[in-house]
Amino acid sequence: MKRLLLALLLATPLAGLADEGMWTYDAFPSDRVARKYGFDPSRAWLDRARLASARLARGCSASFVSDGGLVMTNHHCVHECVEELSSAGRDLVASGYLARSGAEELRCPAMQVDQLLRITDVTKRVHGALAGLEGARFNAALQAQKAAIEKECQGGDAGLRCELVELYHGGVYSLYQYRRYDDVRLVFAPEFAIAFFGGDPDNFMFPRYDLDVAFIRVYRDGKPAPTAEHFTWSPAGAPAGALTFVSGNPGKTERLLTVAQLEYVRDRALPDSLERLAEERGLLTGFQLTGPEAKRVSTSRLFYNENSVKARRGQLAALRDPAFFASKVAEENRLRAALRRDPAKARKYLPAWDRIAAAQVRARALDVPYDWLELFPSGRTRIGGDLFWMARHLVRAAEERKKPDGERLKEYRDTALPSLADSVTSSAPIDAAYETVRLGFWLEKVRERLGTDHPAVKHALGTASPAEIARKAVAGTALRDPAVRKALWDGGAAAVEASKDPLIALARATDADARAIRTRWEDEVDSVETRNQALIAQARFAAYGRSIYPDATFSPRLSYGQVKGWKQDGREVPPFTTFAGAFERHTGSEPYALPKSWLDAKPRLDLATPLDFVTDNDIIGGNSGSPVFDRDLRIVGLAFDGNLASLGGDYGFDDSANRAVAVHSSAILHALARIYGADRLVSELGAGLAGNAGAAAPPGGTRSTK
Repeated sequence: MKRLLLALLLATPLAGLADEGMWTYDAFPSDRVARKYGFDPSRAWLDRARLASARLARGCSASFVSDGGLVMTNHHCVHECVEELSSAGRDLVASGYLARSGAEELRCPAMQVDQLLRITDVTKRVHGALAGLEGARFNAALQAQKAAIEKECQGGDAGLRCELVELYHGGVYSLYQYRRYDDVRLVFAPEFAIAFFGGDPDNFMFPRYDLDVAFIRVYRDGKPAPTAEHFTWSPAGAPAGALTFVSGNPGKTERLLTVAQLEYVRDRALPDSLERLAEERGLLTGFQLTGPEAKRVSTSRLFYNENSVKARRGQLAALRDPAFFASKVAEENRLRAALRRDPAKARKYLPAWDRIAAAQVRARALDVPYDWLELFPSGRTRIGGDLFWMARHLVRAAEERKKPDGERLKEYRDTALPSLADSVTSSAPIDAAYETVRLGFWLEKVRERLGTDHPAVKHALGTASPAEIARKAVAGTALRDPAVRKALWDGGAAAVEASKDPLIALARATDADARAIRTRWEDEVDSVETRNQALIAQARFAAYGRSIYPDATFSPRLSYGQVKGWKQDGREVPPFTTFAGAFERHTGSEPYALPKSWLDAKPRLDLATPLDFVTDNDIIGGNSGSPVFDRDLRIVGLAFDGNLASLGGDYGFDDSANRAVAVHSSAILHALARIYGADRLVSELGAGLAGNAGAAAPPGGTRSTK
């Protein structure tokens, strides 16, 4: 933390020499890269990198690695797909999976892959429509603009996905047009034991010994999609000190928030999040003790839960460090002092900080009902279970589709409906016991956090207990059948209104209260923050120009850096690990038990082959699955984690300690060839015969890649 503080105190708005920044593709600082590394990425080079990169709609990054639709990402990014393709007698998470022919590639029930085609700046149009508006009128106008702009962009092409992206918290608006692939099939996933070797104890740590890789393929019209723009492969990888790029979709950073917003995150949002995660972790671990099938169906959620706990603890530690927080206060004070020297700018911009501070007071009054009634059960958290999430969206979609597109909640706009429909009607198997536990947990927490006498609690429970409601709703629902859900979706309002399904009834009973608190949150908190953060962004532009990169928004970004270890507690941490280290770490007991395939293959392995490595590229959650590549657009690695120091990266970047952790390109080839016999994959990656894949350079060395 002291290093992070020093980096921030020495920095101008952006450290000119540090390998810092998650840059948008249309504003990448090629000149900075050229000054430091002697390589000037051209517009054509940037376009190729962008088109070779991909995004998984569920929250990860990926890359195209052949001209036949082959996509590389992390195992933990496809874990849910592998779990959904498994059954009680066929646990592909544990055993791994390899398709030895195209016919064996298995379709993931609910996975979508996006490729960014173009970026268009629409800031003037959006700001013009929002001028002079506040509160509910501001929010309504913004949502109407998003609906109109995205619909114009998407047209009638179901293969496109358009998103209006808020950059600099509303200071800039960019329209991102994607090609969406919704037929995605599993090609290869190793055993969970090696994909997450070391488990939670090694998570966010280094050295690491994980083969956290998976391959999927995008299809179009039942055939592998042609993907002319793709990365090629470097069998040797990159030596220490080599220039590296990471292209991905970092989820969310908060480096540009005001001090008042950071105080809210530190004192309220993060502690509440950790409390919820801890309780859910206890729920999941207890459920897993009920039997092997319970463990199988809940492993992926427990993995994400434990990952989130560790990440949020690191974030909270950063914000609770007095010296670090003082540096954020000083950074804000410098900008406000500069504005005070110009009376016109002071009048225009300084009130924005006060309005945002007032919005944090409103957030503290609204966040408990907003989180538990709306955000957690309706959003990606799905805290009430998949079935209730589907029921709520069936009920809401039926109502929202009656409205003009610009007046709908954002997830029901015409441009978003196809993706939502795919998720609601997914054929992924649903475990009734697991759903009952999750629904009961959510209802119990709603009653606990809001109080027995809260109207929303009475509407949800009536005179029954949370456990009773959950048991009867899941036991009596027909929504486990995808055909029933599809009939309700296609039937629209009439079908949903006529339904007597107990989960549909529960979704109806809780919807009005959830909608009401969402409206208040968006009008009293979100709209105030967005409008005034846009003013602060303009103030930053006036003071510093566009030399500052925007906070992460789960949209495509490019970072640059180098293969580089770091110093920790007075000792040097080398940037590479090897296969030999994995076998030395093997104990035979979870989470340090190598799978049988690795133990059997040991005599065939070159144990000096690099396995994992680190770079100083600036990444964050959402970058999982990002390709690590060199100046020749060759894959040298696959990002899957950050080190412990990187957990403060939500709020600042320290290039002396923040590290991205990646699987080495030679490790992927070596394992595919000598452990899994995946000759078809090795050949498609263009790496030659299996026997050539193991002759990797020693850590830090170089060799010919011809």
